[in-house]
Amino acid sequence: MNRFFKVTTKKLPGFRGYAESNNSFKPRSLKIEGVKDIIAVASGKGGVGKSTTAVNLAVSLANKCQLRVGLLDADVYGPSIPTMMKLHGKPEVSEGNKMIPIENHGVKCISMGSLVEKDAPIVWRGPMVMKALEQMTRGVEWGQLDILVVDMPPGTGDAQISMSQRLQLSGALIVSTPQDVALMDARRGVKMFSKVCVPV
Repeated sequence: MNRFFKVTTKKLPGFRGYAESNNSFKPRSLKIEGVKDIIAVASGKGGVGKSTTAVNLAVSLANKCQLRVGLLDADVYGPSIPTMMKLHGKPEVSEGNKMIPIENHGVKCISMGSLVEKDAPIVWRGPMVMKALEQMTRGVEWGQLDILVVDMPPGTGDAQISMSQRLQLSGALIVSTPQDVALMDARRGVKMFSKVCVPV
């Protein structure tokens, strides 16, 4: 997986290298069945193009690289993947009582936006958000995937830390705009992933 990051970021001027990775930090049980690698697309704040980057990355990997790709919209409070990926309807449920992702553009997608009514506000406290994220990761019939792209919630709060610790992330991609305030928040995101030994 590190080779993938090295190839795709070799010519990017904003790429700053990797955080030190400790494979013993994350036990094998944190992997999602059938998923080889998980990439988190994150940002220190909202409105910097994080979801757009996640969608473009997932679709490009599926269509140009011919990989089996999934896209998880972990931004529970502001899900935008259904709109960007033009997803319609709700996920069906398999015989094993797991959700079946909605597929479009060759990418399997799961989002809270597909589970609630359109424009309905999601007013949940922390424990409910954690339960929903757990259901959207391990309660989904992903099948065999080469890469699962996770559109993370903006910020560095409980949801972001929990996702980083509960999933065996192969790496993280930090999205930012050139403004000083946005870069300052992006650095916080880099430090968060570094503390949980996720390559950035």
